[in-house]
Amino acid sequence: MVEPPYFLNALGVVCAAGAGQAALREALWAEAPGGVAEHSEVWPGHALHLGAVRTALPSVAHLPLPQRSRNNALLLEALAQIRPQVDAALQRYGAARVAVVLGTSTSGVGEAERALAAHATSGALPAQFHIGQQEIASPALMLAELLGLGGPRHVVSTACSSSAKAMASAARLLRAGLCDAVITGGADSLCAFTVAGFAALESVDAQRCRPMSATRQGINIGEAAALFLMTRDAGPVRLSGWGESSDAHHISAPEPSGAGALAAMRAALARAGLAPAEIDYLNLHGTATRQNDAMESRAVAELFGSALPCSSTKPLTGHTLGAAGALEAAIAWLSLVDNPAGRLPVHWWDGQRDPELAALQLVAPGQTLGRAPRHVLSNSFAFGGSNACLVLSAANE
Repeated sequence: MVEPPYFLNALGVVCAAGAGQAALREALWAEAPGGVAEHSEVWPGHALHLGAVRTALPSVAHLPLPQRSRNNALLLEALAQIRPQVDAALQRYGAARVAVVLGTSTSGVGEAERALAAHATSGALPAQFHIGQQEIASPALMLAELLGLGGPRHVVSTACSSSAKAMASAARLLRAGLCDAVITGGADSLCAFTVAGFAALESVDAQRCRPMSATRQGINIGEAAALFLMTRDAGPVRLSGWGESSDAHHISAPEPSGAGALAAMRAALARAGLAPAEIDYLNLHGTATRQNDAMESRAVAELFGSALPCSSTKPLTGHTLGAAGALEAAIAWLSLVDNPAGRLPVHWWDGQRDPELAALQLVAPGQTLGRAPRHVLSNSFAFGGSNACLVLSAANE
């Protein structure tokens, strides 16, 4: 069944590649890769390329202590960019009819790390720390309380598919008639816990990551926030389809045949009422790990062949974990809006193809469709085989 229209009327975004639509758009089509850079502050003693946000973020001092976290500061930056549209939705529908659905995985882990380090030195936790900062629902609670919302609010935490699944959940709330507008997306902030954890899995590259390359050695962890205002009212982009699947193959490794990824992509296309040939661009999950790239390239080639333009944008943003699905939906959104020539996000890598991977058309610098894109697909694949794919479409398609 083709879904009724759910429109993404506004976008606020902050990541290593920039804050705001204009900055991120410029980074996507720049002549050289930026964003990700060497960083030694997150995991002391380890100089790694990370997708750290360098933009000055809003203060969280006005928030209740349990909500004072970098995660929520990232969200406040994204919210500020869409605040006029959010306020208009509140005025139109009333606070009880506006919901919040977000994805995250770290919440306040970074704050806890610093508090424990202080405790090791002084024997006491610092006054600015509260265990509630680690509450996984903190981002949704913060936005709901700040804006005075009375609608549903919840957080999805399924690792790297979290915020893509949150956007699907937001659409289901609208379909069920439980609200008239949803603030949806996700946020995740850098912390030593995640960087060291992926390093323990031998999945971190100290240099800029190289998805789909024969020389790939792993990911660059990043941080970001991306927020959309989703309603039934006509806007520039539609969330026209989504698909979700669960491999349950392994706690961290993807199912190698790509069956779960295929199931999610096919479900997203079916919900959107589209054939594979109607997709103009695919934003890959593209982590630059050995197993993910092998699985994903196999699944994409089986469904779309080798002609569909694809790219991983993680060499620009880093892998933003719970925020990745929303951030890459934001990149898809920007690919559809005010883009008459069909400029495509570049796939930055070293050009060394892996003969063991299915051949994909990886977007080269300056590559365009020669026309405005109509439909794009974004993949998000997480630990435990939690897969989510989103189809975004131009409003008039």
